[in-house]
Amino acid sequence: MTDDELLQGMARGDQASFEAFVHRYHGPLSGYLQRKLRDPVKAEDFVQETFLRLIRQLNERKIPDNAQAWLYRVALNLCRDHWKSGQYQADSRRIAEPPDRADERPSVVELAERQETRREILESMDELPEVQRDIIKLRFYQDLKLQDIASVLDLPLGSVKTHLYKGLSRLKTRLLSPKPSDRTADRPKGGTRHEHANR
Repeated sequence: MTDDELLQGMARGDQASFEAFVHRYHGPLSGYLQRKLRDPVKAEDFVQETFLRLIRQLNERKIPDNAQAWLYRVALNLCRDHWKSGQYQADSRRIAEPPDRADERPSVVELAERQETRREILESMDELPEVQRDIIKLRFYQDLKLQDIASVLDLPLGSVKTHLYKGLSRLKTRLLSPKPSDRTADRPKGGTRHEHANR
């Protein structure tokens, strides 16, 4: 069933349509919010709030034209409101380490099971302007079309294309640049062989 068909069913109070829609978007939306917030608990709260807002919208007989874009726009606005809140500002001043430290170890373990390049990409993305990070994540992690991303971020399509190009260019430049650690990575191995030879 299409998103629109599921939304129509939800508007009629059909529980099966609601469960199918949540099943379709809960995982992708949760992953997006966890990458934005670096806080799994808060991310899940915002997922639930996003679906609640959708239900309220449907109860008012206002069915979104593009459900996917609508969900991500609401989720992004929840993040922005959270970052502006007095509670978040107070927590940021009180906690010495940023909230993403709590999620660092499991993400490192997960990435270690994959490619080193992916870890470098994620680290490099943190250095991009926020709008470029958002566009790259929505395009390649959430698989949104550029027109839908423009709707989520309330930007002209041309601006989305420009930011995407610039963001990918910056990532490519950083990933292809030689790192000091690359040149010293083999030294411990050489030293170990030398030490064994002298024993």
